[in-house]
Order: sequence, then structure tokens, then C-alpha cells
Amino acid sequence: MNPVAFKLFGIEVRWYGILISIGVVIGTILALRESERVGIEEDTLIDLLLYAIPISLLGARIYYVIFTWDYYKNNLIEIFHFRGGGLAIHGAIIAAILVAVIFSRKRKVDFWKIADSCAPSLILGQAIGRWGNYINQEAYGSPTNLPWGIVIDGVKVHPTFLYESIWNFLVFLFLLWYRKHKSKVSGEIFLLYLILYSAIRFFIEGLRTDSLMLGPIRVAQLVSIIAIVSSIYYLNRRRKENIL
Repeated sequence: MNPVAFKLFGIEVRWYGILISIGVVIGTILALRESERVGIEEDTLIDLLLYAIPISLLGARIYYVIFTWDYYKNNLIEIFHFRGGGLAIHGAIIAAILVAVIFSRKRKVDFWKIADSCAPSLILGQAIGRWGNYINQEAYGSPTNLPWGIVIDGVKVHPTFLYESIWNFLVFLFLLWYRKHKSKVSGEIFLLYLILYSAIRFFIEGLRTDSLMLGPIRVAQLVSIIAIVSSIYYLNRRRKENIL
């Protein structure tokens, strides 16, 4: 499949960028609706997103460059070539969290309420964005004989983008259900998002052939473990605080 959707004034517009944009737009609409329900002013959330979205993209790039520094240290100009690929979702999530924490303190709003409002949007955006990996023929897994394998460069491989996209969409539906029927403590939705996404990412990363590495360790698996442990800790802590 051609990764280029069309050309505009001689500039290639790629499907990957289109899908990310679609995810951002849909996610923003959903987050605005939820923020209104929990009492967060629409203007406040819009102001946050105006900071968080571009900084998240920058964070995704910085994260990727850090863990592929052996290449970029000899090709410094390529660091700024975003269109050449090289974005990592964990970098985007970390950047978004940092922006939200700082923003919440500056504006004196509840970080956990904002995080809960945005969590379903985040995971839905990730579910949509993973199809950009399919179009680019990247982020696939090791060889397989399973009937749903996809052929890349003449080899049948695990469609890891598909595994993650399906799981992310199911998590999205679960979070919508949980926030309506179960959620009692602010922060639960966001922390469950981190736990559920990190759990599947840990296993899927073991199938991928393009993992960012820290020595012999797959970085995404390490970050996933840290996210799961820390999220469980904060989830239990916030539930206890609510009881007390």
C-alpha cells in the first residue's frame, strides 16, 4: 500500500499523518464532552490540548532519538526530519503527562479529573494510529504460520499493529463502561488505561522485530512494567484515600 495519500502543492501527505490527525480530532471531541460532564471548563481543556498535543509529538520524537542515538549522533540533521519516521508512543504519553501535571498546578485544576477525561481519547487515538503502521509496513512481528499473518517482503509475519489496535479499541469501550457504571475515585480511569495498555504492550513487544533497545532489554517492555507497577500503586493509594 502506498503510504502517500496525495500531494498538496508538491508536498506528500501521508496516511500515517492523516490517521494521527483523525485520532486527535475524535479524541479532542470526546475529551471535551467528558470534561463538561465532570465540571472542567471547556476552555481549560482546550488550553491544555494546545500545549499537550505538539509537545507530545515532540516527546515521541525525542524518545525515539534517544534510544536510536547510535544512528542520529552521526546524522544530526535527521533528528529534525519528522517526516522520515521515528515516533514512539511512550515518549508521547510521558510528555503528555508532564504537560498535564504542570498545567494543572499552574491553573489549579484537578490533574486526575483531567487525566480521566482524556484517557479514553488517548487509547482510541492509539487504536486508530496503529493502522498507520500497517500502511507504512512497519511495527510488525516475527514470522508466523497463523492464518491471520500478513506478508511483508515475502515473509508471513505477526500483524502486531492489528493486535494492539484491537486491544486498544476494547480498552476504549471498557473505559467508557467503567466510567459510567463503576468509577468512584478520580484517577481510576487514567490509571486503568495505563495498566491495560501497558499489559498488552509488554506481550506484543516481545513479538516485534523493531524494538528500541537498552542493551539486551526491550525499552517498551521495561517502561510497561514500570507503568503497571506505579499505576497499581497509585490506584490503591487513591482508593484508600477516598475511603479515609
